[in-house]
Amino acid sequence: MDSMRHLYPVILAGGSGTRFWPLSRHLYPKQLLRIIGDETLIQQTMRRVLSCANPEQVIISTNPGQADSIRVQLGEWKAALKDNYVVEPVGRNTAPAIALVAAELLLRDPHAMMLVLPADHVVTGEKAFKAAVELGVQLAEQGHLVTFGIKPTRPETGYGYIQPDRRKSLGKKGRLTGHPVARFVEKPNRAKAAQYLKNGHFYWNSGMFLWKAAAILEEIQQHQPQLAKAIQRVHALMASGADLGLIEAAYKKVPSVSIDNGVMEQSANAAMIPVGFGWSDVGNWSSLEEVAPRDKSGNVVSGRVIDMDSTNSVLYADRRVVATIGLSDMVVVDTPDATLICPKSRSQDVKQMVEILKRQGAPEHLEHVTVFRPWGSYTVLEEGPGYKVKRVTVNPGGRLSLQLHHKRSEHWVVIAGTARVTRGEELLDLRVGQSTAIPVETPHRLENLGTETLHIIEVQNGPYLGEDDIVRLQDDYGRLNRAR
Repeated sequence: MDSMRHLYPVILAGGSGTRFWPLSRHLYPKQLLRIIGDETLIQQTMRRVLSCANPEQVIISTNPGQADSIRVQLGEWKAALKDNYVVEPVGRNTAPAIALVAAELLLRDPHAMMLVLPADHVVTGEKAFKAAVELGVQLAEQGHLVTFGIKPTRPETGYGYIQPDRRKSLGKKGRLTGHPVARFVEKPNRAKAAQYLKNGHFYWNSGMFLWKAAAILEEIQQHQPQLAKAIQRVHALMASGADLGLIEAAYKKVPSVSIDNGVMEQSANAAMIPVGFGWSDVGNWSSLEEVAPRDKSGNVVSGRVIDMDSTNSVLYADRRVVATIGLSDMVVVDTPDATLICPKSRSQDVKQMVEILKRQGAPEHLEHVTVFRPWGSYTVLEEGPGYKVKRVTVNPGGRLSLQLHHKRSEHWVVIAGTARVTRGEELLDLRVGQSTAIPVETPHRLENLGTETLHIIEVQNGPYLGEDDIVRLQDDYGRLNRAR
């Protein structure tokens, strides 16, 4: 059997990446950002796995809040990935996400193997990556749960560590050798991390795995029986086409367990491959200098930054000009609705800042003022009690769902392009300068039949203007019970 034909790359794309706030948001996380190069991290991950599998074999594991943005970013592979999204109703950590994908894959291919990769890591060295995957497939065929270990370059306290049993070899490919895992080590303090670095026999846990889908489900059943039972129920509901509310209620009862703590650390079949490719999880703003180019003063600079005499700093400007003078070891990140300024040494604390914003109910933790959808985007220009003003763009050939709102009316003014508007039983074509009103409870749809991007100004009025005040009647993107 050609095992590589049964390899399914599984991209875990449900994280929030809060340490990259304000550029990342809960609904627009790190994997959707252009950290280095012209492509976002998830686009880079997608392109990387195509060295090992066809696009039709790639599975995207995500959640409802991020699925639309991911579909937009992976639009190059739209046809291949159409039926390959496994959407968790709510986030329940990595073990449930992996179990749900494994159950789905076994329906497709009883010999399926899963190459599990986070969507937001930076990896360099395609040949070395492919060689590690090919050796991983060999070990997985033997029944091992394979993890990929990274040789430490510093006494890092933010990663877990793996110690392989170097006395035993499980398989070889070129210079690579797989070993049984002697032990996993939780994130150490700095003294311990320094010892591991000096010892030379410990590796960073990359969070990348390879195993048979059947094997990981058997291990979950053995070590996390409650989780296994809950996922079986959820998957049965999904397969039967049950109501999304029922599926969500069942998924909320699934235990939140990480695949590392819940399975890998308890398994007798864990194996590790010490890999030769470059890797970084780009965990926070200070780690950006590991992967991004720096100027002659050691600064990582992006956007409209005007600087005088700053050194070893991260300086990011989105739209406005950011002027900096004489900074040293600082992070400055400016976006249209939020600005971060902190020492690089405190960049890990950005996550705590996001938690404060979340407790305050501040929308800045959740999403940007511009939100991307499969049909285009919208930007909140202004809002206040009882009103909200948006700029809405619709791509050529795109259209919103046929929908209605219980608590708000809308008024649309076309500022560029031609809009095809469904309003109740009416069908209208509106050109630049023309407008229409959409009363409360009226089914409506906006679409662009032209070849240029459609731009409208939308004014909402009502006692409640949240994105969840929506009832979808028809939708081109499978989102009948989700927000616009």
